[in-house]
Amino acid sequence: MMNGMRESAAIQRATMRPYKIAGKWYYPSRVDIGDIFDGIASWYGPNFHDKKTSNGEVYNMYAHTAASKTLPMNTIVKVYNKENGKITIVRINDRGPFVDGRIIDLSNVAAHDIGMVDKGTTQVRIEVIGFGGLVAKNYEKKFKKDLQKSSSELANEFKVGDSKETIEGGKFSLQVGTFKREEGAKETKMRYDTLVEKNTNGYSVEIQKDGEYYRVFVKGFRSEDEANDFGISNDLENPVIVRE
Repeated sequence: MMNGMRESAAIQRATMRPYKIAGKWYYPSRVDIGDIFDGIASWYGPNFHDKKTSNGEVYNMYAHTAASKTLPMNTIVKVYNKENGKITIVRINDRGPFVDGRIIDLSNVAAHDIGMVDKGTTQVRIEVIGFGGLVAKNYEKKFKKDLQKSSSELANEFKVGDSKETIEGGKFSLQVGTFKREEGAKETKMRYDTLVEKNTNGYSVEIQKDGEYYRVFVKGFRSEDEANDFGISNDLENPVIVRE
């Protein structure tokens, strides 16, 4: 375990629940090794140093960590600065940044790695390369190459190992639609009401208002796999699974 890293089933359950900030709901969800996301990176530093992060750790601006609105805690990601080609690697241990378009908030040292401190924000691509503080074994060769291109401290902070996403226990929901018009949400709810009536698993369908959007959820799954199977059997592409 990395120094200071908090990893337990209880923490994972707590940090994977939907949460609301400034009237907007966020839905943490599982990801896979190799998943890629594009957007804007920002960074945070001295004003937050030594303060608690969302998972109960103490923020260290000199460690390679970052905040994400929805990635599971202790996910390891490679961050590629599209504007200058520089890269770094960070572990998710906080929630944020709560600004539209921004997908990751880097620690001070990670921001220095990719040359974005003075500018404040930059366009990035992030790639999931590990879980639980460990870089996945099938990424080892790329990881070694990345170490040659970035901070020498990364080799001390990150190790390659049996990296698996561990999100356990609790109930799960499946987001099956997002609409700006309530009528669209109601039509989707009726369609899924018919589907869930055909089984005896006790699922239910609900509409949740989220700012200007209406989100439709099928609720009551006992595991992530059960929710995923329901999505696959109903031809959902990239189903969004959230913990209740």
